[in-house]
Amino acid sequence: MRAAPLHERTRVFIGGKSLDRLVPEKVGTAYRGGQGQWSWALHRITGVAVFLFLLAHIVDTALVGFGPDLYNRVVHVYHNPIVRLMEIGLALMVLFHALNGIKIMVIDFIPKAADYHKKLFGAVVGLYLILATPAVYFMGRGFIRSL
Repeated sequence: MRAAPLHERTRVFIGGKSLDRLVPEKVGTAYRGGQGQWSWALHRITGVAVFLFLLAHIVDTALVGFGPDLYNRVVHVYHNPIVRLMEIGLALMVLFHALNGIKIMVIDFIPKAADYHKKLFGAVVGLYLILATPAVYFMGRGFIRSL
């Protein structure tokens, strides 16, 4: 018996119907970069970023217990222009994470909504752009004034 070539097609049966498709483990990655994958990846990335901010915020707030001088020195770092830009990025990440989280809850509580996940992701992106634009404007204006 000879080994099957890497590009060999296999017959997959789903619901009694036959589908010809490539076997992902023989061909390469199964990820295709669609809306679902981007939604998943961005939700994890923004979630980790928000978590790291909260961790840093807890630490800097806890420094009050070590005296006002230490606390003031650490909080003064937030006036750095790079940190101010990071604050704008944080606000944008929180906004996306919240909107995408609402989409996930809708799909969890209304299973039929999963059939429309691409449209829902489009709605998330559209709403994000509508809400992010004034946020960037006002936060950016404050950033520019602080330079």
